[in-house]
Amino acid sequence: MAFPLVPRALRYVEEVARQGSIQAASRELGIAASAIDRQILMLEDELGAPLFERQPTGMRPTPVGGLIISLSQRWKTDAGNLAAAVRQMKGVDIGHVRLAAMDSHANGLLPAVIGTLVSRHPRIALEVEIVSTDAAITMLMDDRVDLVAAFNVKPRREIHVLWSTDLPLGCAVAPSHPLATQASVRLKDVVSFPLASQSRSLAIRRYMDDRHAWMFSERDAPIVTNSLQLMKRLAVSGSHVAITSELDTAPELLAGDLCFLPIIDDTARPQTIAVAISARRPLLRTGQIVADLVRDEVVRTLAAVRERVPGAAKG
Repeated sequence: MAFPLVPRALRYVEEVARQGSIQAASRELGIAASAIDRQILMLEDELGAPLFERQPTGMRPTPVGGLIISLSQRWKTDAGNLAAAVRQMKGVDIGHVRLAAMDSHANGLLPAVIGTLVSRHPRIALEVEIVSTDAAITMLMDDRVDLVAAFNVKPRREIHVLWSTDLPLGCAVAPSHPLATQASVRLKDVVSFPLASQSRSLAIRRYMDDRHAWMFSERDAPIVTNSLQLMKRLAVSGSHVAITSELDTAPELLAGDLCFLPIIDDTARPQTIAVAISARRPLLRTGQIVADLVRDEVVRTLAAVRERVPGAAKG
């Protein structure tokens, strides 16, 4: 990153906060302690507020100091993006991309995306955060990630959706499960069996609550978890039914460990999977490369499932 473009006063404040003292920051930066102290005092004088609490155990940022540290971090991000943009203008695909993705992507499409990225663009570093849709959007708006691959992204002015596709709602069961012999199911059929359900921290559960809350209020308590991996393992074991999508369960569907049965109720609306960025800043070429790889892998995965797995949605 092009740290020389970041004002030195901001860098000094951030390093003092990280090290806990001016002396330790001086050793880390190779800058005289008096110079660091002078810059901090100048900032405090200009802002009319202290940046640090000076305690026996070290220097701790005040709320105003925290704002300066956040400013420094944003400045470093922008400086890094500028440096990357200049390199890309020269035709060099090199840089650092931050992606927020979902739990189901960790053992699904992400390994393939990373494999292709390493093979085709070895000089692009990828940082992946596995979070919920809500957390992914928050990170995007806070400039902590460059793009997100998330379920059920709601339209909003600050978000630009690069690409999205529908994911029909379905029921995932083990091949030995009584429902596995059916080509499709209705929700009333599903609730006759033990259900492994997502917790309300996940977008799909809120989606289900909005449209089908009766499934959870008019039956024995389901198993509830925020881990898709646990939910899928319960379904694979044959003990539970999981309401999810082909993309969530693609590895298990292709391996023959699960069957996917479309839910054909008129009220069963599809989810969506989207690749989105902040509408407030342009996406660099390196980010576009990663976005395209994610899109292509989702399309490839869905095509593979729908071609090879009986009962999967078509189109």
